Amino acid sequence: SNTTAPYDLVRKMRASVLVLGPMLAREGRARVSLPGGCAIGTRPVDLHLKALEQLGAEIELAEGYIEARADKGLMGGHVVFPMVTVGGTENLLMAACLARGETVLSNAAREPEVADLAHCLVAMGAKIDGIGTDTMTIQGSTSLKGAEYSVVPDRIEAGTFAAAATITGGELTLKGARADLSEAVNKALTRAGAVITPVDDGFKVSRTEGPLLGIDLMTEPYPGFPTDMQAQLMAVMAVADGASMITETIFENRFMHVPELCRMGADINVHGASAIVRGVPGLSSAPVMATDLRASVSLVLAGLVAKGETEISRIYHLDRGYERLVEKLSACGADIKRVGG
Repeated sequence: SNTTAPYDLVRKMRASVLVLGPMLAREGRARVSLPGGCAIGTRPVDLHLKALEQLGAEIELAEGYIEARADKGLMGGHVVFPMVTVGGTENLLMAACLARGETVLSNAAREPEVADLAHCLVAMGAKIDGIGTDTMTIQGSTSLKGAEYSVVPDRIEAGTFAAAATITGGELTLKGARADLSEAVNKALTRAGAVITPVDDGFKVSRTEGPLLGIDLMTEPYPGFPTDMQAQLMAVMAVADGASMITETIFENRFMHVPELCRMGADINVHGASAIVRGVPGLSSAPVMATDLRASVSLVLAGLVAKGETEISRIYHLDRGYERLVEKLSACGADIKRVGG
């Protein structure tokens, strides 16, 4: 079987590195191009590699590729992640399912997507304890079986549409969304002026009478406020009353949307890991450029309330994280269209 994931396949999406663990566990070798995706600072793939080495993998970096071998198969071990890593936890979780013996993952990510992956693996025959906690124990198996499994709803997509309703003052019912997975985002939006009401199979988002209010927030690993909602909340804060401070603790250089929002009239200053947002009465249209996935959708949110027509280039970033975003927003009443590819 083919054990190479080439550059052309993985260059647009960082998550492609997640083929490394399962491929190495199944085939005893893997050659995976270093991932591409959003250029938002240091996103340490080395955490994945060092953890796999603790299970017996031999890994080299050569000509832009990760070349990994485990000629005798992976062996169970105790992996302590030096920092919380969602992708690293997922990679090791999959690899450990086919490693010989017991693997313990400590300081593991607790994000709902990690727990959902673990539940899927269990449905396929894996033996995993501690799902949803920061310590998971995996008993290795010789093989997994096929299974039918429904993945958890995308809490970041739900949060993005909740932010859209909040910034525009509209009302949206998010069917299929799970409020229990969106508590940090929903609390932040509520503090800013949103009204979030549970409904059957989802929740409804509307807005209180009066202006939006500036709030302070800090990104944190789950169950804290997710870094993948930071840019969207910044767009909301850009038109709120008062000043807000947004502190990014997960990734460096994740404020690349700030200059583009400022082109639309936002008043934002970055000081190290924090951005000070002083709300303005309104934004105005301008040609802007998407720099990464979440930055691109923050510009869409800003464009929904900006005076005039906003043109966003490099929107291919959107396609990696949102399915039919233009069609969904149009169905909600937005005047938005996609031009070109």
